[in-house]
Amino acid sequence: MAQHGIESVLVAGRGPAACAVIAACSRLGVKAVAVYSEVERSARHVRLADDAVLLGPAPATESYLAVDRIVEAARRSGAGAVLPVPPALAGNAALAAEVAAAGLVWVGPPADVLERLGGDGVEPASEHGLLALVTDDGLRYPTTVARDRAAGIARVSWTPEPPGDVPAGAERLAEVGWRGLVTVGVDEDGELGEVAAGFSLDMAVLERAHRVDAVDLALAAAAGRRAPRRVSREEHPPRAAVAVQLRSTLAPGTAGRVTGRLPVSGRRSGATGQTEVVAVSGYDPGDRLDPWYDALLATVSAGAADTATAARAAGVALDGLPETGVPHDGPEVCAVLGRLAAGDPAPGA
Repeated sequence: MAQHGIESVLVAGRGPAACAVIAACSRLGVKAVAVYSEVERSARHVRLADDAVLLGPAPATESYLAVDRIVEAARRSGAGAVLPVPPALAGNAALAAEVAAAGLVWVGPPADVLERLGGDGVEPASEHGLLALVTDDGLRYPTTVARDRAAGIARVSWTPEPPGDVPAGAERLAEVGWRGLVTVGVDEDGELGEVAAGFSLDMAVLERAHRVDAVDLALAAAAGRRAPRRVSREEHPPRAAVAVQLRSTLAPGTAGRVTGRLPVSGRRSGATGQTEVVAVSGYDPGDRLDPWYDALLATVSAGAADTATAARAAGVALDGLPETGVPHDGPEVCAVLGRLAAGDPAPGA
């Protein structure tokens, strides 16, 4: 079944983020084609997909980040579109240009716009940001976000209370030709900073806050369609949202094996239906954690009436995890969530 005229998508990425995108494609009735390296032939994102294509050896530069191999994989698989998952790929102007030259749909901003605004493919490092879908009509679902970082990586993101103002310059993104999802850094003066594409942790905040599917929005934008209609703001105004990452703390270059279950993948709602929790795991018990790649194990996001409730719901999903077989930063993340639930506006401090 086609979605917005797109029947099949090559999902360029790995780990929990790729698992989330592939699961969304399944819900939407779109064939998902995974890619993998020689050491991840049986990775969870490969098992979830309808089809999978080998890219190359273990080093990311020869597989997951290799532009020519990604485009060739899309051709071989018969996919009609390429959806880049991590900002490193989603912001790669060369990849966007090669995909378009191959006659395939690029799910992201045009190559020339990426060259000017997001060609470095780096996720914004600021503690405050803006998330949105950029369309011909301007910004849809604008969402201000705050972040707690560890080693430069956003491990907890949430909607601040009260919500921050949308920077005046944000509307210019539509004017300069950006289309699709965007993550923007915002400095202390409220000015726009770094701009990035892709499915970072923050996108789960947008999804939970507005009750939307980011993959559905991205496919619609890529196909030149209007964003799928959702319930009105009057019926369901934006709610508070929190998203967290669970990461392995194994020493760099060290392999491991997951022996216990990580946060159970799926969607759960509270008794009143007002609180929603979504967990996405990148590994199942028995899976190898390879030292070549990012140490992200799982993500958990929650939407609720207020940030404190969302933080508590996300914390419940992480608290008391069984022995996973690999060390992780769950206790530290839960501590941040606990302070956020207690009303601390700077829980990572």
